[in-house]
Amino acid sequence: MLWKDRYRCAVTLSVDFDAESLWSGTFKLSTPSPLSRGDYDIRAGLPRIHELLDRHELPATFMVPGQVAVEHPDACREIAERGRHEVGYHGFFHESVLEIPIEEERELMQRGIAQLQETFGETPRGNRSPPFALGPNTADLLEEMGFEYDSSLFGHDEPYRPRVPSVGGPPRDFVELPVSWELDDAPYFLFSFFPYMSGMAAPSQVLEIWKAEFEGSYRAGGCFLLVVHPFCIGRHPRIAMLDELIGWIKGFDDVWFAHHLDVAREWRRQQESAGTWDG
Repeated sequence: MLWKDRYRCAVTLSVDFDAESLWSGTFKLSTPSPLSRGDYDIRAGLPRIHELLDRHELPATFMVPGQVAVEHPDACREIAERGRHEVGYHGFFHESVLEIPIEEERELMQRGIAQLQETFGETPRGNRSPPFALGPNTADLLEEMGFEYDSSLFGHDEPYRPRVPSVGGPPRDFVELPVSWELDDAPYFLFSFFPYMSGMAAPSQVLEIWKAEFEGSYRAGGCFLLVVHPFCIGRHPRIAMLDELIGWIKGFDDVWFAHHLDVAREWRRQQESAGTWDG
């Protein structure tokens, strides 16, 4: 397919701006040292990401938990003031929704959406459930609240219309922009003792993997979706590696850099035009 009737490949970058919520919400760690890793997002990671995106004049999708919008309104305003980025919903406390009742999940989602609206001045149209895990009720709630896409599942390496919560479930009225651990910086770079995570990869190794993944998407005329976290990618050699990757991708002809919502809308438009959305 041709994206926007002219581009061979779509490239969309996601910044999961978790700050302290990853450590307090997912890992249940509330002591100073793990929380200071969230502080790194604000002090170092996010400014370096902004500098990189500004220099390349690229749009990105910032996935933001409601808690982060509450605790870091100034950092969130810096994202909004640039005027070219999208904001997506990423839980309220970076919580798992795998086992919570639908009423609790609905209340958290409503609170999170309202907080993002207040902080960013826009309604999030996309969801990413932390950590890449839709619960049994999430798809129902996404449809109930009018989300246009989700980006939490692994069912393809191109956009698709998902059937959840089970493979044989009903086709959902939103686009899935699938993720993959191969195209997330955390498996390579997130080191932690509790819980143990061994991420200490060389940036050169990750660059090799990401270039190969892009080449596959480019050959297929598909979508290259990359997920990064400020505290992971923000280290000096890693942000330099991302800079090199972006410059290399820009050397290819007919690449469309877009945020997630534009990709989801364009993919659905093409399916509806071809009569395959309901097929």
